[in-house]
Amino acid sequence: MRCYCVLQHGQPLEPVERPVPQPQGTEVLVEVRAAGLCHTDLHLWEGHYDLGGGKKLALADRGIKPPLTLSHEIVGRIAAVGSEAAALAAPLAGRPVLVHPWIGCGECAACLRGEENICIKPQSLGVARPGGFAEYVLVPHPRYLVDVDGLDEAEAAPLACAGVTTYSALKKLGERIRHDPVVIIGAGGLGLMAIEVLKALGGRGAVVVDIDPAKREAALAAGALAVVDARAADAVAQVQAATGGGARSVLDLVGATATVQLAVASCARGGHVVICGLMGGDITLSLPVIPMRPLTLQGSYVGTLEELRELVALVRRSGMKAIPVARRPLAEANAALQDLQAGRVVGRAILVP
Repeated sequence: MRCYCVLQHGQPLEPVERPVPQPQGTEVLVEVRAAGLCHTDLHLWEGHYDLGGGKKLALADRGIKPPLTLSHEIVGRIAAVGSEAAALAAPLAGRPVLVHPWIGCGECAACLRGEENICIKPQSLGVARPGGFAEYVLVPHPRYLVDVDGLDEAEAAPLACAGVTTYSALKKLGERIRHDPVVIIGAGGLGLMAIEVLKALGGRGAVVVDIDPAKREAALAAGALAVVDARAADAVAQVQAATGGGARSVLDLVGATATVQLAVASCARGGHVVICGLMGGDITLSLPVIPMRPLTLQGSYVGTLEELRELVALVRRSGMKAIPVARRPLAEANAALQDLQAGRVVGRAILVP
């Protein structure tokens, strides 16, 4: 099979020919039909995360080393199953399936709680295990396959990351999303997905902040109540005005020093900020401000398998609109990666083998 792999961080992905994996035991072999490109893939290609203060977290320090087959947003069809998976996978035979990539060790306390996404020994597809920039991907168990029959395959693929990440984060904000606008920082694939998920959940609406005029326009087209240029001198004042005196809910999908500072400054008393983005940096906060205002600062990392199933059910129930996707052949993986790095992708680039 063909796959496009990181053989050296920061260098172009290389086309590689490998044997098609043969599933054993509970494993399922999925023929890839659509694979999304995410900012996490960009970090994996670069080989590090920016921790701020001149510090970087090298992927090698987490045991993640080339060769890497990227993409954790995968839709495909079952091609073969291991001996223990045949009966379990039978209901999904011939149907398009969305792969839950956030797989854990299966033994730690987090995994036993159903929170494999925060396992301390993750085995995530497209990160620790080969992902979807290939003709086939090996999935450890049929339980990680979610039926998306009737949905467009390329449009369904981003649900595995952009979708479940924003769904899980919005759930953390609770009932306030139905009473007050949510400030969404970042109008890339996650931001546009967050707008759609928020609408499907019955939210009051979104005020979207981004530095890119094209992405702000895309947010307005998707139904944002208002948009704000993050680089404007009065950006905080604009957000406060658009939210009626200050934000009660902020979803930071960028996760950089400037965006978190803007989020905190824009909050009303009792504001809740959920940070999902991993762009890097650090912040300094006056500790008395947190209880005195009082503020909630919370991290959110992708989502659980159960949340992905809930999200797909929500899509079916609500008729939730898909984010814009640009379908590209797998052979254009490097061009798609360069476009993402340069900020030229509106919505999601989806690679099709």
